[in-house]
Amino acid sequence: MNFSAWSIRNPVPALLLFGLLTFLGISSFRSLGIQNFPDIELPTITIAATYEGVAPAQMETEVARKIEDQVASLGGIEHITTTLTDGSASIKVAFNIDKNAEVALNEVRNAIDSVRADLPAAMRDPVVSKVTTSGSAILTYAVRSERFDEEALSWFVDNDVAKAMLAVKGVGKVARIGGVDREVQVDLDTARLAALGVTAGEVSNLLRQVQQDASGGRGDIGSGIQSVRTLAAVGTVADIAALEIPLAGGRSARLGDVARVRDGVAERSSITLLDGQPVVSFEVTRIRGASEVAVAEGVRQAVVKLQAKNPQVLIEEAFNTVAPVQDNFDGSMELLYEGAFLAILVVWWFLRDWRATLVSAAALPLSIIPTFAAMYFFDFSLNTLTLLALALVVGILVDDAIVEIENIVRHLHMGKTPIEAATEAADEIGLAVIATTFTLVAVFLPTAFMGGVPGKFFKQFGITAAVSVLASLLVARLLTPMMAAYFLKPHGAQPTDSRLMSRFLAAASWCLTHRKTTALAAILFFVGSLALLPLLPTGFVPAADRAQTKVSIELQPGSTLNETLAIAAQARRLLEEMPEVTGVFSAVGRSSGGNDGPFSGSASSDVRKATLTVSLISRHERAKQSAVEAEIRKRMAVLPGARVSVGAGQTGENLKLVLAGEDPEALRLASQAVTTELRTLKGIGNVTSGASLQRPEIHITPDFARAADLGVTAAAMASGIRIATTGDYDANLPKLNLAQRQIPIRVRLDEALRHDLDAVRQLRVPANTGAVPLEVVADIRLGSGPAQIDRLDRQRNVTIDVELGNRDLGAVVAEANKLPALKGLPPGISRPPSGDAERMAEFFGSFGSAMLIGGLLTSTVLSLLVIPVVFTYVEDLLLLLKRLAGCLHRANHGVATAGS
Repeated sequence: MNFSAWSIRNPVPALLLFGLLTFLGISSFRSLGIQNFPDIELPTITIAATYEGVAPAQMETEVARKIEDQVASLGGIEHITTTLTDGSASIKVAFNIDKNAEVALNEVRNAIDSVRADLPAAMRDPVVSKVTTSGSAILTYAVRSERFDEEALSWFVDNDVAKAMLAVKGVGKVARIGGVDREVQVDLDTARLAALGVTAGEVSNLLRQVQQDASGGRGDIGSGIQSVRTLAAVGTVADIAALEIPLAGGRSARLGDVARVRDGVAERSSITLLDGQPVVSFEVTRIRGASEVAVAEGVRQAVVKLQAKNPQVLIEEAFNTVAPVQDNFDGSMELLYEGAFLAILVVWWFLRDWRATLVSAAALPLSIIPTFAAMYFFDFSLNTLTLLALALVVGILVDDAIVEIENIVRHLHMGKTPIEAATEAADEIGLAVIATTFTLVAVFLPTAFMGGVPGKFFKQFGITAAVSVLASLLVARLLTPMMAAYFLKPHGAQPTDSRLMSRFLAAASWCLTHRKTTALAAILFFVGSLALLPLLPTGFVPAADRAQTKVSIELQPGSTLNETLAIAAQARRLLEEMPEVTGVFSAVGRSSGGNDGPFSGSASSDVRKATLTVSLISRHERAKQSAVEAEIRKRMAVLPGARVSVGAGQTGENLKLVLAGEDPEALRLASQAVTTELRTLKGIGNVTSGASLQRPEIHITPDFARAADLGVTAAAMASGIRIATTGDYDANLPKLNLAQRQIPIRVRLDEALRHDLDAVRQLRVPANTGAVPLEVVADIRLGSGPAQIDRLDRQRNVTIDVELGNRDLGAVVAEANKLPALKGLPPGISRPPSGDAERMAEFFGSFGSAMLIGGLLTSTVLSLLVIPVVFTYVEDLLLLLKRLAGCLHRANHGVATAGS
């Protein structure tokens, strides 16, 4: 069926169709979210296990290995990556990319349920969750007030701010950074404890038993059934201090007589500052599929309303990751408009007919706008890849219309009417237009089916480009001939060619008359282009130039929060001296969340680390971001005893080299050798490794014979020292019930005694005879242990981070592979693929396959176009031969008849 002829005879259905598609496209465009990259759901599951106060080596033995062994029995696992720090284990299970994420999540949860009985009873239940690309914060705010103290501001963020932000459509999580948590502190007097013959652990346990409300079953008294409750919990700090603690021998003592009871705050584990001023901060994370720009706008409106209700509090935006996304969107749309304008200008330049130009130009919006409807149907967003697809095809979309309109104009010059010219011209080149379009689809569509993680991202690119090209075909076959038939005017004789066209035709004629030379030149050009490929830089994702970067600082293990704060302050002052810097947001220590809020206790503190988020002036007013970061590295080199890395943490900024092995000492020596040689590479930034980091520890070694004589167990020692120094596990702490929250009551030694090793030695532990000093039954001395343990696929590993600086990933990887330390790793030490280098190799492999498939599909489409023509010639040749044979037969028959 000739659709073009049908559309010319029946223009109303075509107009209605494209009117409907345009309406759907505009409506869909308004509903599409604006994001940086597509939200993808990877089959990667994280397991967060918390066991308070436990050293990394103990976490490895008692927690990590058991979970890893259980999870490893699941099918389709690529890697198991584990990071162990003080009291925390983070295990990431990466499945094969074709694994369903929900199925993987359920399988891992079932595995954790199976192994839970083998894990320590005192640890919290492991938290299992999926990894998504929408898990990073998009907005960070700073809260300050001259009227409220830090604890009141922290509760304001935990309660008021969290409720207001979570009510915004698209917000998935609100997390406090910095601030403090309120708690009732019971600081024990060791002299009074010794006089009464009780231990810190006994006081904590007795307080927990006294300070509680409990159910007591049911009663049936009188005319109804009553619930029975024991109401023993008191409601004020004074009441807690007045509690009577039962002692042995029928004695008792007021808690206030053996301890100082006060309403205070928990030990600070982090602090945030905005331009050097202390603040309480919070960050907002969106849910999967939500528009970053829309969520940010909703959050900002909610902040304005919250600010109006609380004028005594100042809430200001510290930094965001939304501005670059909006800039990318605006820039892409501008390029789209510019490309469309230039394409129309070129059409007019060659056709020199404004009516024909308008008909051709109509193909651009009528091809792009319906694509938005398809994007909405496929649940795509306006992101870097979909906008890239539209920008790439903007010049292609008008090709079909140009071919159609140019042929129609040619027929008009023959003296035909517009309807006749449109009908015959469209029919004449219909197959060529269809074949050209499907050739382009064969090029773009395979990228949507690439394997691995890159394929997840490029799915939206390939489908968007293919749909827009197919929409252009629909316009060229239905709308362009119809519009030409009713909009163009009859033409006279063919006008003379312009000087530019004459030169082009002369060049084309020369190529046709010198076919061998032209073909040879094309082959040489193609081979020469391939020869240039090794000279091109290679990488996974190019580093973006944004108005923001980060400075990460790490001090040696054992450093205090105040020491880290001092180094961070020095770094901030160095940054503020740079003219490119407009602001610095400092986060010292890792956020532990508010214990009373909806995001409590999700992360452990690490007071020796700090992150400075640096806001830069517009990129039009400064050098490239890589140059600014190089200057920052030079300035940070003066920081004493600190490891510094510079970069926003984006993909493409670092190279990660992983060494794995079972022997920790051999692994340490190998990593040190590799790190030393990596630092000799030119043009790179800092090279860091955590292999040799040891943290200071206090080692308590029981005297088993003496302990057995006195009836002191190792568990009693550990429990007593833990409660005395840090308090009991959070889940075991007694609580003070308030109207809107519960305040934990923490029992431990006075702060001054917690810093005294002799006080630790004199700490009393329960024994057969009552209580004895710890030093009587144990040897107490200073020691050390690993600050962090990393594992990969159930083996210990060391990760070496290399800042790429201005260099591309491929070149640095190639040079690193030639280093003697990497080429000659000792036995038992391996180098598994990881990080951006692994993803880059995966991407190149997938992209090569996509190119091969695209080439085969293109050849198939072209063969379908050429083979019918060949068959026609063959049929004509066979018919000619048949007729020739018939003539010969008749001639022979005539000769035979004449001879007879």
